[in-house]
Amino acid sequence: MGTLKTLVVGCGNMGTSHARAYHKLDGFNLVGLVSRGAKSRERLSKELDGVPTFSDYAQALNATQPDVVSINTYPDTHFSYVKMALDANAHVFVEKPLALTVEEAQTLVDLAHKMGRKMVVGYILRVHPTWAKFTEIAQTLGKPLVMRMNLNQQSSGEHWYTHKQLMQSMSPIVDCGVHYVDVMCSMTRSKPISVSAIGARLSDEVAVDMYNYGQLQVRFEDGSVGWYEAGWGPMMSETAFFIKDVIGPKGCVSISDQDKGASDDIEGHSKTGSLKLHHSHLDANGHFTQKDEIISTADEPDHDGLCLLEQEYFYDAIVNDRDLTHHLNDAVNSLKIVLAADKSVKTGKTVLL
Repeated sequence: MGTLKTLVVGCGNMGTSHARAYHKLDGFNLVGLVSRGAKSRERLSKELDGVPTFSDYAQALNATQPDVVSINTYPDTHFSYVKMALDANAHVFVEKPLALTVEEAQTLVDLAHKMGRKMVVGYILRVHPTWAKFTEIAQTLGKPLVMRMNLNQQSSGEHWYTHKQLMQSMSPIVDCGVHYVDVMCSMTRSKPISVSAIGARLSDEVAVDMYNYGQLQVRFEDGSVGWYEAGWGPMMSETAFFIKDVIGPKGCVSISDQDKGASDDIEGHSKTGSLKLHHSHLDANGHFTQKDEIISTADEPDHDGLCLLEQEYFYDAIVNDRDLTHHLNDAVNSLKIVLAADKSVKTGKTVLL
């Protein structure tokens, strides 16, 4: 197989990082950059040796005839853009979430299968070596697990603008939550059975039917429980904005949040600092038998490095015809959980899955 002609749609933070990855990897050949704003696509084109640019996605599809389409746009475009790419017989990488509804997501999964095309959803934590280790250790702590996670972002300026744009179609616990619910499902390897959630609208700049702070609780069939919290905006506190902590009968493992920087630092959202493992075993006198372990993660990849790992995974799936059934089923199921949380916020009731 020769190099894969690749069209990148969306030239913001994620689109830029993925375009850089395609530019670095020999298996991909960038044939076009698409964005509504001329400034972003021209800047990226200049960085990447003059890749052709387009303002219209349909025109770009027709002009470039790509083997691969990478979709890094706002979530409310994902369904139509992915469908257009699959209908054009292209393999698809799409940033999370796959779609705005479970039904739309399943339609795309079925279409990818029908067309014989590979589709990868951008769950970046799946390729992160430290998060993989975090999940692996969590699975040694016994059952049930208690999983506590959050990612609150104090935002202003362009970051707050981006958050408001995202909230035109989904809340923070849906947009960010799919990552962490996906991790919880991997840790428990159990079926989620119910979701409860609360939310609050903390700004007049947020639509009246939307909320910029939310918290969900999910119960699993094996007795495990998970908590996730996300809030966006200039009012958000930076105290304890990054918690990644898992407790089991045998102890707990946590991601250290040392040197995280500000909560609006995108680079810091996947950085871990170190893992701290605590063992719960006591001796005959009731004292701990083991000291806590600090597992260094100092050599972890940066954001661009993680995007490179994602695209290596995508390329391998295409050229080696990897079975992505579990990957896509998980993408649909994690969306099902966070959308149930959204429903719980709006109805005030627990949602049974």
